[in-house]
Amino acid sequence: MTFAVALILLLGQACNTKKEKKQENMASNPSEEAIFPKGELGLAKNFTGNAYNYGLVANDSIYNTLVGNVYFEKSARSNWHLHPSGQILIVLDGEGYHQLEGQPRQLMKKGDVIKVPANTRHWHGATENKSLTQMYILPKTENGFVTWLEPVTDEQYTSKN
Repeated sequence: MTFAVALILLLGQACNTKKEKKQENMASNPSEEAIFPKGELGLAKNFTGNAYNYGLVANDSIYNTLVGNVYFEKSARSNWHLHPSGQILIVLDGEGYHQLEGQPRQLMKKGDVIKVPANTRHWHGATENKSLTQMYILPKTENGFVTWLEPVTDEQYTSKN
């Protein structure tokens, strides 16, 4: 009987240790809890740091809308860019920044919805301390998708103005 109790206690401890390690891994790597797969690494010419894109809704002539998910590692960000018909960003996890040209940089958090007006220079990405997962929606794709511009400088990224 004592052996059986000891075995049960030992197995219980092993299960708790495994569960704690899994929770630690998920806390250090939020993409393990992601709704969508991480996706493909974005082109270095369009991003500073690592950003991964996963397409969700392919463009077609019926919906004329492109939808995808982007996971930004800490400090990763897009270049300045614009969309002919604007863009909608929905923050799914983490924290990030977005900035419309001529306006102060804004913090964005899980649950935020950002509407970027048509043909407005802007950038977005993760904060220095947290990764960011966002969904993007590009409407009216018959007008085009994106025009990539110059990288966001470190000074622009860290500036609150």
